Amino acid sequence: MPDLRVGERRISVPTGSNLLDALNGVGLNVPYSCRAGSCHACLVRCVDGEPEDALPEALQADKREQGWRLACQCRVTADLQVMVFDPQRDGVPARVCALDWVGDVLRLRLKPARALRYQAGQHVVLWLGTVARPYSLASLPGEDDFLEFHIDCQRPGAFCDLARGLKIGDSLSLGEFRGGALHYDPDWQDRPLWLLAAGTGLAPLWGVAREALRQGHRAGIKVMHVAHDDAGHYLQPALQQTHGIDTEYVLQEHLEEALARLRPTSRQTIALLCGSPVSVERFARRLFIAGVPRNQVLADVFVEHA
Repeated sequence: MPDLRVGERRISVPTGSNLLDALNGVGLNVPYSCRAGSCHACLVRCVDGEPEDALPEALQADKREQGWRLACQCRVTADLQVMVFDPQRDGVPARVCALDWVGDVLRLRLKPARALRYQAGQHVVLWLGTVARPYSLASLPGEDDFLEFHIDCQRPGAFCDLARGLKIGDSLSLGEFRGGALHYDPDWQDRPLWLLAAGTGLAPLWGVAREALRQGHRAGIKVMHVAHDDAGHYLQPALQQTHGIDTEYVLQEHLEEALARLRPTSRQTIALLCGSPVSVERFARRLFIAGVPRNQVLADVFVEHA
């Protein structure tokens, strides 16, 4: 059986063991969310040896060259020494500069210790102590001098429970910035843009919408936001004050009726979707029926965190 070393600890694990499970099996508490290579919460750095990596393309080349791997995607097939991600050592420190509660949604703004490069629609792993979760960015790079996140605290959760106690000036750490499917492409300027979101799935699409406007988007921009109740339309004031966006607010109970009314004015329509797996599936199914080609529908799914 191969030896797995972490610091001074050495354990023998069965050949082919999942690296994340092996580390957590001995109490190292490596965080994870999706187990699919998307959230990047389970980063570890290989010091000696190489695991079998099922998804090498999930990390940028420079990160891989530095030895970083996603533990959830790796199997231990030979002796291996790793360092787990330490937010104090490996992350970027940030401080809370603004807090705004709208119902159960926390609009959190952070001021990082240094300027960071990112694109509208990306997400980043937030660390509060030893708890890490990926959250999408709602801020606009180059315009906002802070990073903004929309955190749904309706249900209990390890990160949400800590986030409820945050105060101005508190410290967090930022992990890796990660791009998903949501972005704005300048080639879309003359194509209608539909942004369909459920709950805090609106966060990255808010950034994308503002990026589209900043780049002079010439076709229409339509936002549909789905919430369980009126209070759930937490960005309504900001959307109403933004010219160039046609916004429809839909309650969950009326979603099918609202989706049935969607009629693309062009076969060139681009649709970006974000929310829970169920919501995104409903959006995608209705868009297909409405005639929007599948390759023009891009989606990010929010995984519910424990």
